[in-house]
Amino acid sequence: MEGTLQVKRSSWSRGLSVTGGGVGVVAHAGSVGLRLVGDRTGLTGQLSKALARRSFTPAHDRGRVLVDVAVMIADGGEAIADIEVLRHQEPVLGAVASQATVWRALDEINPGQVKKIAVARARTRRHVWALMNASPEGFPASKVAGTDLGEVVVLDVDATVVITHSEKELASATFKRTFGYHPIGVWCDNTGEFLAATLRTGKAGSNTATDHIEVLTAAIAQVPAAQRKNLLIRSDGAGASHKLLAWLTEQGRVRGRRLEYSVGYAVTEKIREAIKVVPKHVWTPASDADGGVREGGDVAELTDLLDLTAWPPGMRLIVRRERPHPGAQLSLFEEADGWRYQVIATNTTTGQLAFLEARHRAHARVEDRIRIAKDTGLGRFPSREFAINQAWLTATMIAADLTAWTRLLAFTGEAAVLAGCEPKALRYRLLHAPARLVHTGRRRQLRIPDTWPWAAAIVATFANIAAIPPPA
Repeated sequence: MEGTLQVKRSSWSRGLSVTGGGVGVVAHAGSVGLRLVGDRTGLTGQLSKALARRSFTPAHDRGRVLVDVAVMIADGGEAIADIEVLRHQEPVLGAVASQATVWRALDEINPGQVKKIAVARARTRRHVWALMNASPEGFPASKVAGTDLGEVVVLDVDATVVITHSEKELASATFKRTFGYHPIGVWCDNTGEFLAATLRTGKAGSNTATDHIEVLTAAIAQVPAAQRKNLLIRSDGAGASHKLLAWLTEQGRVRGRRLEYSVGYAVTEKIREAIKVVPKHVWTPASDADGGVREGGDVAELTDLLDLTAWPPGMRLIVRRERPHPGAQLSLFEEADGWRYQVIATNTTTGQLAFLEARHRAHARVEDRIRIAKDTGLGRFPSREFAINQAWLTATMIAADLTAWTRLLAFTGEAAVLAGCEPKALRYRLLHAPARLVHTGRRRQLRIPDTWPWAAAIVATFANIAAIPPPA
């Protein structure tokens, strides 16, 4: 009996052999959709103009090369050698740059061209956001405590450590006792787009105001002017510096703009003294993620209990207390009264304290953005040269653009089942799907196997991409 079962278990492989010479099959066919999004939104054309140089006509248009690198990264590529996957798709895509050409193209991107690429991305984003504003669903709102923030565009800034080999230029020891880079970036909470980033050496500070201002300036420039009128900037405690908050306050005074901030604030000795004198009746229940009462959590305002004259006018301090979970590391002050405290600084003048505190707590979503970015290019830099790695970071942001725009513009109708996919699931279901390339007359067709579980969603995705109106 056991021998019979063994035969049955292995019978599926009887007569199976693997050879080369297959034709007409396209692997990773879904990634073709990302390339189409780059073309349909006008991004490829804008990048081509940005990277054009006088008296230089390359065999491979540099805008096309940069988009192809971004598609490769979104598809899961971790090294420039992975461009070979797209070269396999030449019957569909046409000529694709070789590894050597990609190296040269990234090496050619200088600081001036980085700025031009940012302008190209901003112009394309203006078109994409206009399409979202015109859609029945409208522009996506940031969700907070069971409601949304309406037309407010929320920008989350944070830094992260990327571990690298010691031979990479400007890599250094980090504050986490590792070795590598310490990039800082800004994500749009409404759309999930990776708006701006700066590659920094590993020893760069977490709370360096100059770096925060630089990357936030670039991020705000990515927001279309029509929607730059109502901004919320969120940061953890690294953003609580006099210089940064003063700069944010000045940005809020720009005519026609309302800019609010919500940043973490250190629990200092003066904060502890203020907490001690908060009357018991002042504490009110905190809100949870769904807008209900947060069990074991309370909030109160400390603004009038402290001297904040050295800080920008209008700054408020809000404290949350909650019972710590077992094993939590507490300060001596927290151990004494049994509460754990967190403080935020904000210049928002209206709204319940519980809502404002919950609004800040939603900044934690940036950790998911960073995790996704590290799974899509940010987690590994390919070169020993810092400039090429900065160019790779630029391609990583473009990869995030293409993925976000595909999600926002194409995952509707039958394709909506793909809208909640993170990178791994998106590659498994869409980007890495196989297809057969069929020539009928003068046309080419990519045919997804009917047995593929997400075939209908993939077909709907490509139909929605084809329907994206080009920019005027």
